[in-house]
Amino acid sequence: MFTEEILPELNNRWKAIQKEMAKKGADACLIAGNVNLFYVADRVYSGYCYLPVKGAPCFFVKRPVALKGENVYYVRKPEQIAEILLRKGMALPHTLMLELDELPYNEIVRLQSVFIPEQTLNATATLRKVRSEKSAYETALLRHSGQLHAACYAEVPRLYRPGMTDIDFSIEIERLFRKKGALGHIRVFGQSMEIFMGSVIAGDNAINPSPYDFALGGGGLHNSLPVGVNGTIPEPGTTIMVDMGGTFTGYISDMTRVFSIGKVAPLAYEAHQTALEIQSDIEANAKPGIAACDLYNAAIEKVKKRNLLPYFMGYNQQAGFIGHGLGIELNESPVLAPRSKDVLKAGHTFALEPKFVIPGTGAVGIENTFVVNENGIEKLTVLNEEIVEL
Repeated sequence: MFTEEILPELNNRWKAIQKEMAKKGADACLIAGNVNLFYVADRVYSGYCYLPVKGAPCFFVKRPVALKGENVYYVRKPEQIAEILLRKGMALPHTLMLELDELPYNEIVRLQSVFIPEQTLNATATLRKVRSEKSAYETALLRHSGQLHAACYAEVPRLYRPGMTDIDFSIEIERLFRKKGALGHIRVFGQSMEIFMGSVIAGDNAINPSPYDFALGGGGLHNSLPVGVNGTIPEPGTTIMVDMGGTFTGYISDMTRVFSIGKVAPLAYEAHQTALEIQSDIEANAKPGIAACDLYNAAIEKVKKRNLLPYFMGYNQQAGFIGHGLGIELNESPVLAPRSKDVLKAGHTFALEPKFVIPGTGAVGIENTFVVNENGIEKLTVLNEEIVEL
């Protein structure tokens, strides 16, 4: 089912979840979503992980065949889970945790009928809380993803050809990422956001608002996925913002760099420099115990002093955050936003993305992935941060 090398890491994850379960008075947690199965089993499979509040988990597998290991059981339907637990001498839970924010309603009803718990609690927030504090093992995966991410971005300038559309440019970047080992798929929590690999936003396409809770939008190619490239041919004096996801290790790094066709307007350079200063300020001040909202509010004050607020985090529509946690999913905790209740902890990983949209020029700014350590934060996506002329 999983290798011996990963077992100590998984043991720590199980114990962290069990600790939170005990606080809520839960007897067991049944995990069925792909993201959380990957977290507790180091692989995605069709089935369930049953984690009691004490003791080892049981893995109930529908597909694929040939997974083996201690406490691995093949089942065709969830009703068999209760039968197996009872045969093992394990009492069925009085209080059961399920991923209520993620599972279909019919699945929830069926699982409740299988276990008949006196109380069902929502496991989603609990699992996301545990996942937000990364171990050294997870941080190493993100660091490796960040290195590969930066290596790809270093090659982006050679891919551009005059007269290319943003679609053509994006395809070449996507091909580069896939050749370097990117998995492609970006996992996002919730039903309200979706994207393919990332965004390449040229010129005034950056003004187009998105229905998704992303920092910037882009019109997209079709109303069924209205984000990103829209067929723009980059013109002299405009920018191209490349914001691709680093999906190399199962843990997602996030990184944005800005390119231009020749020189751009002075306001764009000023805004870009302000974004770099915001990043530097946060690098100097972020550490465990610092409220995420304080970092956001300090950034806003700098933006206001530079009279750049109308362009910050969008133009027609502005995003209400400058950073977001990431890991197995693109949108985890902490969130750097004005009303965020998150407080930075060692092990938190987040993407910081102060960005501006300048009409007639396009998007400028920066995005990098950071990990919070005991004394501050470490940048995991290291590469030149100035606007690069193509």
